[in-house]
Amino acid sequence: MTVKEFKLPDVGEGVAEGELVSWQVSPGDRVSEGDIVAEVETDKALVEVPSRYDGTVKELFAEEGEMVPVGDVIISFEVDEIDEGDAAAEAPDTEGEPGESAAEAKTDTEEAAAAETPDGRVFAPPAARRLARELGVDITDVEGSGPGGRISEDDVRAYHDSAEVHDETAAETPVTPGEEEAPTPPSGAGASETVSASDSPEAMRETTLATPATRALAEELGVDLDAVPTEKSRDGEAYVEKEDVRAFAEREEEAAAEATGSEAGVSATAEPEREETVPYRGVRRTIGEQMATSKYTAPHVTHHDTAEIDELVETREELKKTAEEKGVRLTYMAFVLKAVVAGLKEYPILNSELDEEEGVIRLKNYYNIGIAVATDAGLMVPVVENVDEKGLLELADEVQELATKARERSISPQEMQGGTFTITNFGAFGGEYATPIINYPETAILGLGAIEQRPVVDDGEVVAAHTLPLSLAIDHRVIDGAEAAQFTNTVKEYLAEPTKLLL
Repeated sequence: MTVKEFKLPDVGEGVAEGELVSWQVSPGDRVSEGDIVAEVETDKALVEVPSRYDGTVKELFAEEGEMVPVGDVIISFEVDEIDEGDAAAEAPDTEGEPGESAAEAKTDTEEAAAAETPDGRVFAPPAARRLARELGVDITDVEGSGPGGRISEDDVRAYHDSAEVHDETAAETPVTPGEEEAPTPPSGAGASETVSASDSPEAMRETTLATPATRALAEELGVDLDAVPTEKSRDGEAYVEKEDVRAFAEREEEAAAEATGSEAGVSATAEPEREETVPYRGVRRTIGEQMATSKYTAPHVTHHDTAEIDELVETREELKKTAEEKGVRLTYMAFVLKAVVAGLKEYPILNSELDEEEGVIRLKNYYNIGIAVATDAGLMVPVVENVDEKGLLELADEVQELATKARERSISPQEMQGGTFTITNFGAFGGEYATPIINYPETAILGLGAIEQRPVVDDGEVVAAHTLPLSLAIDHRVIDGAEAAQFTNTVKEYLAEPTKLLL
């Protein structure tokens, strides 16, 4: 067997680190090359990390929720074969960490080997093992709180502190004459048959084997795999299948329902917590940093206007049936995309980027339009490339596909890069006008309000008409107010007479 270490790969352009959201495997699992071993959230998207090897998972080096720099080792595998040419290059590091002596590194290796004997398997990184030696703690006595029972430095400290408290208490407690400690019951014949819940086979086992699909099901149902009863085993380890997880989840749900019924009166009177916290990291943190960079770099000016779109409403209604026959849901966004590109071609300054280092404004002669999408993780901006080369139905289909992938967190970083202008549709949630923040380093963003019938003046009379509120934010270092107004007028013109878009 050869141990292969696997580092967090570069999962996206410009990504320096990622949050390890979830492990899809545990120590002892068999994996094949290409199997998903982890999910990592970067500042751009949720990315699945595949294995590069066929083998058995040996150790996990990162906790769920931990920020991991690109290039750090996150998992190791036991692999049956290895090319001789790769043996020297991929051999495990025996020099230890900076400042660690050769003797300490050797001790870590010996402990790791001892920990893999049939007497018990311990998963702990070198730093935790070194701390255990410094504190005089037997690493095999420490219960790990990490994935697969992995022991962290905090686990070692907690065990050490609890042992000190126990020793102090034992030393300070006098023994009454004639009173002795109760002997430990023997484990063989004659032992008590009363077994506590903590001594059950499920609680005693150190690892549980399961396929990635079974683990995914357990995570979905909120089931702890180590608590699932099973009589199946592989290589001497407990093995859990999907039906075991489902049966356990059903029993837990029934028990919870009974408990809820009896405790309803108590919970009804309980006061909610005054405050709670949610992590500020991953996509949410990146959104915040990007917004701050844009707002404090580009001086924003917002131009508001309203497009009358009765003809657009009628045209879309006429084309909807044709679109549905082709399996496409025709939305107003497809028309807006075409109108925006028409405006950008007339006023290319809005399809630009300011390069302060070189002292130039880069005018983009291509039209990659970002569409802001609200997701559970925050705002994501998929990019529809080459909008000027695509028809209405193709655009409608692509926007729908990208929005779905963004909401499902399956969108790739590449699908959110290369934008030249952005559209945000806050009207989908109600409201008319806003002051959208530019998707820096772009120089403009168009916000769409809710399409509704509103009173307008026609030949001196007030009538109801479908209108679309527009909010255009510009970088005033690059774009003047007059250009913003002219661009908006062009967009309004194409939305008011959508047949022009067909030209």
